[in-house]
Amino acid sequence: MATHVIIDGYNLLALGSGGAARLGSEEARDALLRELAGYRHRKGHPITIVFDGWQHGAATERREHRAGIEVVYSRRGEKADQVIQRLVGEFGRDCAVVSSDHEIADYARRRGAFVLDSREFAAKLMSGPVRETAVPYKELDRGEDEIRRSHTDKKGNPRKLPKTLRRRSRGLKRF
Repeated sequence: MATHVIIDGYNLLALGSGGAARLGSEEARDALLRELAGYRHRKGHPITIVFDGWQHGAATERREHRAGIEVVYSRRGEKADQVIQRLVGEFGRDCAVVSSDHEIADYARRRGAFVLDSREFAAKLMSGPVRETAVPYKELDRGEDEIRRSHTDKKGNPRKLPKTLRRRSRGLKRF
């Protein structure tokens, strides 16, 4: 089953080239949706992007599909964070959340969802298709294992990453 990607829209949009000046503009949202449609086409993940409508939005939550992406505008008085938390509650472990908001990230982790920082996802979004290396499944030596440890009495493989970092690395490979 493909991982459902839930994105905090304005959080990701703020990282774009337009910055805060174009944050609320329709053309900035359209450009982001085009980039996300290309990403969806490459990776095959269903994507839901949530935008805030709590100050100037409609009285009810509005959903629409544009370029294969589900776009959700929260209703007036409700923040996008609340909508994202509700969606994470629905999907649970079968979703990944893209947000730099610590409250959303912590909530999603507690529900078993994979969390990706907006900057990391923006870098993946801009990188395009990933090229395979000559030796798949083998990581290249970056010299990180040469860090001297003050305690040499630890057991286990000193070149092996900690379990949390290995789990995170496996999760990132899906994106």
